[in-house]
Amino acid sequence: MKGRAVSFVTGLDEHGQKVASTAESKHMTPQAWCDSMVPAFKDAWEMLDIRYTDFVRTTEPRHTKTVQQFWNDLFEKGFLYKSCYEGWYCVHEETYYTQSDIEFDENDVEVCPECHRPLQHSAGEENWFFKLSEFQDKLLAFYDEHPDFIRPITRRNEVVSFVKSGLRDLSISRSTFSWGVPLTFDEGHVAYVWADALLSYFTGNGFADSSRPGDFERFWPPAYHIVGKDILRFHCVIWPAMLMAAGYPIAHCVFGHGFLLTKGEKMSKSRGNAMQPADLVRVFGSDAYRYYFMSDIQFGHDGSISLERMTQVYNADLANTWGNLCSRVFNMTQKYFDGQVPCIDGSGDGDGAGGVSEHAAAESADAAFVPTPAQDALLHDNPLRDLADKLLEKYDPAMEALDYMGAALAVQELASRVNLYVEQSAPWTLAKHSSTQPHLKQVIYNSLEAIRLIALYLSPFMPRTSAEVYRRLELDINEVRNFAHESQWGMLSSGNKVEVGEALFPRLDISSLNLDDE
Repeated sequence: MKGRAVSFVTGLDEHGQKVASTAESKHMTPQAWCDSMVPAFKDAWEMLDIRYTDFVRTTEPRHTKTVQQFWNDLFEKGFLYKSCYEGWYCVHEETYYTQSDIEFDENDVEVCPECHRPLQHSAGEENWFFKLSEFQDKLLAFYDEHPDFIRPITRRNEVVSFVKSGLRDLSISRSTFSWGVPLTFDEGHVAYVWADALLSYFTGNGFADSSRPGDFERFWPPAYHIVGKDILRFHCVIWPAMLMAAGYPIAHCVFGHGFLLTKGEKMSKSRGNAMQPADLVRVFGSDAYRYYFMSDIQFGHDGSISLERMTQVYNADLANTWGNLCSRVFNMTQKYFDGQVPCIDGSGDGDGAGGVSEHAAAESADAAFVPTPAQDALLHDNPLRDLADKLLEKYDPAMEALDYMGAALAVQELASRVNLYVEQSAPWTLAKHSSTQPHLKQVIYNSLEAIRLIALYLSPFMPRTSAEVYRRLELDINEVRNFAHESQWGMLSSGNKVEVGEALFPRLDISSLNLDDE
């Protein structure tokens, strides 16, 4: 919407011992098991209106080409050597741990410090190692030179402390199983899952892909890698070191998001406390689902969620504020102006003008009409334009910083102010006096224009609702290619037909919801 070329890459890392073991337990081949899982993810993204540029599966031939070319290049540059690995390995986390990292359960069994599952002790497996230790000082210097590379700041402190404690060379191959990308320089070795999966960012942006000429140069390096906080070390230590060795630019920022919690615990299938997205969408709709997670949980931090809180946010922000505003203003437009945007001086001329002048408003006053103090002030001023004109300077930096909560709050301030504006200006009173028709036009136009702007600003949060509001204003939000221009006041053309339609967000009663959040 800002006119930028966008590449949004997601997908599945499908290799590794964990996947092979799971497939075996299902009496399936690893490939068949992975194939069976793909629809679940793609269906979820479609359900939530998440549109990606590329969905990379690490079992695809194009990705195999990426992995083999990258590691062969590092092999030829002398950044790899062969040695035997001895230590602890967590199959579930796909991570190696030193003796000082491991924890013990009540039976004095070595367990993973992350998932607390038993660890495997590997002794004498011959692997290829990446000279990660050579990049310790380079990484620390890079962090100093790029203070925004790791965010939030708390995550940055964790990573810097980890690197300062000393880096060990990293095993990047496995030879005890075959489910992985074969390394071209040594038969019998496959790429370690993270040495494979990280390179999916390259594949998704057209690396070594003759069918996508210029894409990799166009989109690399990315503005963001958005990852879970538990895999931050892979993306902020191993990945930039790999890129340094290969001579490629590093992402501008790695943003580590938190976990969703229920009753203080991380949500997971193994704990039995997970909420299924499809169940929540069935109750709230995809837009309200998106809005809740983006506006009520500070992105980057852990967030506790509950059905009660989701319902509270839905009713307060969407049903009572945003949805109610659209309903009442659209209905008044239908009642007072036959469902058309009224014409006022400067409305819809595209130059940001809007509202009538103070002189014109004063001349049109009816001697028999005595406005309230609030009405009188609003007849000579447009507080909605004042607020709307300042919205972009609050909203845009928040969105650039992935502060979705801050951006949503700024938009809700405008929505709340429009509701107050309607109450204070009382268009139902203005409609009773012929001399106040210009004021009525002004109030309705201002309210409709504010609604258009709110829909514009909320479109990244609730694309379906914003598209519907635009449609009811006889506009097409899919045509927006210059957000800053579209956010100017007065872009709504007079004469556009306004459709009332059904309520956007009917109120919900939690006692009647068919979903158990326990």
